[in-house]
Amino acid sequence: MVLTRRIIPCLDLKDGRVVKGVNFEGLRDAGDPVELAKKYNEQGADEVVFLDISASREHKNTMTDVISRAADELFLPLTVGGGIRSVKEIQEILRAGADKTSLNTSAVQNPELISEGANLFGNQCIVLAEDVRRNYEMRDGVNEIHLTDGRTCWYEVVIYGGSKRTGLDAVEWAKDAVSRGAGEILLTSMETDGVKTGFDLEITRAISENTDVPVIASGGVGKLEHFYDGFVKGKADACLAASVFHYGEFTIRQVKEYLSDRGVPVRL
Repeated sequence: MVLTRRIIPCLDLKDGRVVKGVNFEGLRDAGDPVELAKKYNEQGADEVVFLDISASREHKNTMTDVISRAADELFLPLTVGGGIRSVKEIQEILRAGADKTSLNTSAVQNPELISEGANLFGNQCIVLAEDVRRNYEMRDGVNEIHLTDGRTCWYEVVIYGGSKRTGLDAVEWAKDAVSRGAGEILLTSMETDGVKTGFDLEITRAISENTDVPVIASGGVGKLEHFYDGFVKGKADACLAASVFHYGEFTIRQVKEYLSDRGVPVRL
């Protein structure tokens, strides 16, 4: 059976509203998350990701209200991330109607959270959100990645929205997280995020080839061919984008028709 490739829009939420900005600055209101998600549902999205960028305790009730409304009106999987720090919070989000939870900084700081979540709710409910940056200072024990410009680097895991280095090798952390129970990896390269020059194909391919769970490519879409490259060259199972959908540059239907015409299996 040929597995279809997925197209996933991502909605950044603050105080229960979708926001747009650059590097989380200059944020402006972009509408109601459920209404936007319904539009993407009608266009043929395979899933929707809600990312709570306010991510503090006082916003949790607002977020669970949004999830409940979305679950009532959408007929597609919903992944929710941002500030999830405990099994109790995973449970709250799943109970509200989400299908999956996405763990990033908290998973690095407390890897047992992956195992505990997977054991309680199933691997399919635990997505490792992995943010990475290139590091050109080579050292022992890291995976050498050869870039198209001839340089060699390794990819370091970063947390707190890309602002803090961890010293963790991205490929090794992905393998570790999967061994602990992560059922999927949402990979964002900080190098390409928001630049619109395409996904970071080298690290996407390396993570895809070194793990046996689906990998979602994120960060960098600006053209239709970038989706194609993410699947064919990056070997991703899904491609995630935000601004090209929010700003109406492409519809999800357009992306899927483009891919289908080029032999990439998608659900039309």
